[in-house]
Amino acid sequence: MAKIYQNSGSHLFLLFWKASHAVMRYDQASIKQAGFASLSDFVVLEVLLHKGAQPVNAIGEKVLLTSGSITTAVQRLEKKGLVRRERSAEDARVVLVHLTEDGRNLIDTSFEAHSTNLDQLFDTLDETEREQFAALMRKVGQRAVLLNG
Repeated sequence: MAKIYQNSGSHLFLLFWKASHAVMRYDQASIKQAGFASLSDFVVLEVLLHKGAQPVNAIGEKVLLTSGSITTAVQRLEKKGLVRRERSAEDARVVLVHLTEDGRNLIDTSFEAHSTNLDQLFDTLDETEREQFAALMRKVGQRAVLLNG
C-alpha cells in the first residue's frame, strides 16, 4: 500500500475531504435548526430570495440538483405554500418559480440565522486567512475543472 506523505496531493485531499464533511454536517445541522428537514428545500428558497423568480431548471443548475430532484423539491415547497409556479410573460414555454409571502418570511428569518451560524464557524479565521482560503478554494476548483476538460 502506498504511503501518504504530508502535503502530497493525497494528504491534502484527505484533509479537504474530512473538513468538507465536517462543515457539511455543521451546515445541515444549522439548516435543520432553522426548521428545514431538507437541504434542497432550504437552498431552493435561498436562491429565490437572492435571485428572484427563476425557471425550475436554472434553480436546479445553481443548487446542483438533477431535473427530477429539483422538480420534486419545487412541488414539495408549492404544497407547503412557500413557492408558486407561473408561466413567464415573455416566454410561455418557461415556468418561473416565485416565493410566496410565507416563503419569503420563512427564508428571510431562516437565512439570517443560518448565516450567523456560518459566520460563527468561520470566525476561527481572521480576515487575511479568509481571503487566502477563498483564493485557494477558487484556485483548486478552477484547476479541477481544467483537468476534467
